[in-house]
Amino acid sequence: MQMADLEKKLENSVLPPLLKRELSEKILREEISEEYLVDEIISETTRAYERTLVEPGEAVGVVAAQSIGEPGTQMTMRTFHYAGVAELNVTLGLPRMIEIVDARKEPSTPTMTIYLNDEFKGNREKAATVAKNIESTNVESVSEDISVDLVNECITIILNNQQLESRGLTVPDVIDAIKSKMKLKIEDHENVLNLKIKTPSLKALRKRLPKVRAIHLKGVQNIKRVIIRKEVDEYILYSEGSNIKEVFDIEGVDTTKTTTNNIVEIQDVLGIEAARNAIIYEMDATLGNQGLTVDKRHLMMVADLMCTDGVVKPIGRHGIGGEKASVLARAAFEETVKHLYSASMRGYVDELGGVVENIIVGKPISMGTGCIDICIDKSYEEGKEL
Repeated sequence: MQMADLEKKLENSVLPPLLKRELSEKILREEISEEYLVDEIISETTRAYERTLVEPGEAVGVVAAQSIGEPGTQMTMRTFHYAGVAELNVTLGLPRMIEIVDARKEPSTPTMTIYLNDEFKGNREKAATVAKNIESTNVESVSEDISVDLVNECITIILNNQQLESRGLTVPDVIDAIKSKMKLKIEDHENVLNLKIKTPSLKALRKRLPKVRAIHLKGVQNIKRVIIRKEVDEYILYSEGSNIKEVFDIEGVDTTKTTTNNIVEIQDVLGIEAARNAIIYEMDATLGNQGLTVDKRHLMMVADLMCTDGVVKPIGRHGIGGEKASVLARAAFEETVKHLYSASMRGYVDELGGVVENIIVGKPISMGTGCIDICIDKSYEEGKEL
């Protein structure tokens, strides 16, 4: 059967375009040519799709809240080791769930899962080179000691040769990096660097000491550590810390698979649709780690609500809850007096369009049978049909 024939058959179907395309591709791939079989597959797919649709007036928000909230009570509060990587700790369970719905700018334990290109993923040495290029190196991490020398009135750095070699750095690299960040005179005595300032004093030297320690030499900033693991037939890198934008620029990194658990960072680098997918994936993974299963459609509902305005918003007083159109709905959630006082001062009117505000005033909610309005046609005359 040709693609054009299939498209003609699916033309008047209620199936969404993406599902139509997927179904067409599957039928062609399986080489199903019998027309009666194709018709049966299309009708069965349509029936299955129609069963998944939500009834008009169904309380999807309440059902989603209950479906996520109830399993949430079973979640633990501890921090677990991540995906079998003993060296990496990540927040899982209830604290992670709270982080996701609060849309925190920085997770408590940011991590990245970095996949490698075909050329690098099968070779341990090449994977280690990529890891070295990603792992952040500062002056402190390649030094044995950094201290204030009061006799010579300078800051003394004793460099560690072994550490420099393992990170692929030389003494001149360290000197250049320090000079680019600070105006200092540097005396090089093999592996000992003396940093001198114009007006040396104990206070001035001590003030510069933490800045010297933190000077970035190599790698991606914010990524403290990178761990290499072999999974099935490829090497995958796990990082402590996250900086997806700069990691994408490193040679050997597969930008189509590499991801981070920092949702706001995904939004900034890859856009709102990617952030929406990340929210769904992170919530599903967090629940899955606890052995809990929640229908993905409830998670999609939450993700859609958080991303509907084009930026990731938290579900709380500073986001979705605090931006509801209804005054009573906002007041029922948090900061009751503030909302009521502000509304009365400005003369706001509540249209009573939602669920919460109708419950407060004791009216039927606009869901289920509450959606239906009965009208009487006054122009109707007995015995006459209009």
